[in-house]
Amino acid sequence: MDPLSDVLSLLKPRSYMVRGFDMAGPWSIQFAQHEGIKCYAVASGQCWLSMEGVPDPVRLRAGDCLLLPRGRPFRLASDLTLTPIDGETIFSTARDGAITSFNGGGECFGIGGWFAFAGHHAGILLGVLPPIVHLRKDSDKAALRWSLERMMQELREPRPGGLLVARHLAHLVLVQALRLYLAEGSSGGVGWLFALADIQMSAAINAMHQDPARRWTLQALAERAGMSRSSFAQKFKETVGATPMDYLTRWRMMLAGDRLENSSDPISAIALSLGYESESAFSTAFKRVMDSSPRKYGRGRNSPLPSNGEGKSVYA
Repeated sequence: MDPLSDVLSLLKPRSYMVRGFDMAGPWSIQFAQHEGIKCYAVASGQCWLSMEGVPDPVRLRAGDCLLLPRGRPFRLASDLTLTPIDGETIFSTARDGAITSFNGGGECFGIGGWFAFAGHHAGILLGVLPPIVHLRKDSDKAALRWSLERMMQELREPRPGGLLVARHLAHLVLVQALRLYLAEGSSGGVGWLFALADIQMSAAINAMHQDPARRWTLQALAERAGMSRSSFAQKFKETVGATPMDYLTRWRMMLAGDRLENSSDPISAIALSLGYESESAFSTAFKRVMDSSPRKYGRGRNSPLPSNGEGKSVYA
């Protein structure tokens, strides 16, 4: 798989809820802080988005799609000067897959998906994204149109299996939105996700993900990127925020953590599969990165996000 697929597979995102909203007249709805990531798309009409900590509101028009990965409180409204209604009062009784109407609906129709992550390392993805990812280019809308129209149809015309189809479509929209965000050129960001937009860095990261057990050297990775060793090391650190060897070690440990939690494989087998000749060397690396011994980690303990030794995620 590719690195984005690898990370999403590790996080095991699941569509916790998929709903539609059909609004009319003056309206303003406040949403509380949330876990995971929310994804919204405006199928028709328009509205405003205002988020805590983001100075300027965002105008959403038909076809726009947005991701809200930081969990901050936000408001959707036809007019932001209106006193908002608590979203819980409107949506708390709505079933998954339902469409909630306000004032009869007909002016602004949207679709929302809420994704929870089964893995303990959501910060790998969410930590590198801005508070609002807003996709509004015509080319982006065209790429998302089929999925959104199909999801809208499943919600408006319930049929057997419709909720499952809507959930899978929401998952597809999430992946498409992340791909489009990268394609738009999210330049200036630091982290593995942004590095995937760089051909040279992407080549090196892909190589590590495809064969994490290989005894990679800085020279071998530089050759994959088509660069000199010194230039590669400098650019990788500037783009990813970690050295190539640190990135490789932390990715190996995250793979190991997933297997410790979700398989019965012995530690010795996991160590060998990730390029460690001895269980002792693997355990030392694992404890340094994951702040826990492999044995304790495998007992179902909630794991912290791997850090760079300064309390900050290496993937943020």
